[in-house]
Amino acid sequence: MQLVVARIGRAHGIKGEVTVEVRTDEPELRLGPGAVLFTDPASTGPLTIETGRVHSGRLLLRFEGVRDRNAAEALRNTLLIAEVDPEELPEEEDEYYDHQLMDLDVVTKDGVEVGRIIEISHLPSQDLFIVERSDGSEVMIPFVEKIVTEIDLTEQRAVIDPPPGLIDDRAEIASARDAAADSAGSAGDEA
Repeated sequence: MQLVVARIGRAHGIKGEVTVEVRTDEPELRLGPGAVLFTDPASTGPLTIETGRVHSGRLLLRFEGVRDRNAAEALRNTLLIAEVDPEELPEEEDEYYDHQLMDLDVVTKDGVEVGRIIEISHLPSQDLFIVERSDGSEVMIPFVEKIVTEIDLTEQRAVIDPPPGLIDDRAEIASARDAAADSAGSAGDEA
């Protein structure tokens, strides 16, 4: 099975290094020297990592055969894809590969069916589940512990505790002004 592990960014310097946006929790395993990665677009690869280093908080890679800035810049926005055994699991028990989460049924903690995960969107701040509802509409659910309370791979479901308004249009809107208006209305009724 293939997993996207990084996206190549801009060239760094003049000797063929590139910045990469890491999309794996295991960069030392997937992006180490000697790793051979497939690419999207496929015509760009496969690429073999020659060296890697961290500079100013960013991972820089150099690939075999890429020796100058122009060659490095030509790789910009290429996705790096690792071949992974489908039975392999992440090292941490609360981590998951995208393929494990795809097609899971999403239900609320009360057992209300929300839909099915059709995509996982990896954003800089957090990951999102894109969930298709039975009516064909989609809802985005942040993949954070406070909202996604349980992933049960045996039962093929994700249990969520959504805040008001996340999966429906009935958001609870409360403010001090609304509460004050309600109190004033109640007091006026008594007079």
